Amino acid sequence: MSSKKKLVLSVAAGALVTGGFVATMAPSNAAIPDVVCPGSTVTLSGEAGPPAASSGTFPVGTKLKVTNLDNGQATTVTVNGPSGSCVLLNNAAFDKVREPGKNLIRRALIERVEGGGDALAGAAGGAGGQVPPATGERVCPGSTVTLSGEAGPPAASSGTFPVGTKLKVTNLDNGQATTVTVNGPSGSCVLLNNAAFDKVREPGKNLIRRARIERVG
Repeated sequence: MSSKKKLVLSVAAGALVTGGFVATMAPSNAAIPDVVCPGSTVTLSGEAGPPAASSGTFPVGTKLKVTNLDNGQATTVTVNGPSGSCVLLNNAAFDKVREPGKNLIRRALIERVEGGGDALAGAAGGAGGQVPPATGERVCPGSTVTLSGEAGPPAASSGTFPVGTKLKVTNLDNGQATTVTVNGPSGSCVLLNNAAFDKVREPGKNLIRRARIERVG
């Protein structure tokens, strides 16, 4: 008389039972970080203070984890103000994830670990000096402009406009302006390389908080 063995599978309270063996399963409601701003670069604001970030995507108080995929270093920071990037790190925060001599992280993983996701926006206004008149279509209102740390002739990268687009960037705090051509992608409306940033920067600053950006070609 033949006998047949029965295989009994049952799932209860996150456990898979198979013939006397129990394999635990991760609860379906486990907290998983929210990966945000895919493809964004991460840059250095040049600002002092304890580790922190500014963002053009998330409100003040949001906690973001930034991982440099080129060296595996990560840091978790709280957004403390607006910027023109998904996440812009101050000096102390950037030092935790940077590669020596670099002010730009091209391969970054950005995760929201706590806080909201409402966009921040606002138009740059006012003037600190003689500001030249607008000559093109104003774009990316409220964006800050940062320094990529890359060498070469004056140029910009952009996450908004394609290669070949000409953008005029005006620093409203000193009235200096420069017109550059987009030569690659970034996580900002406009990210200036060293030579371009030097044309509009204020001494010692790697961030322009009050910028006017125009598309001129």
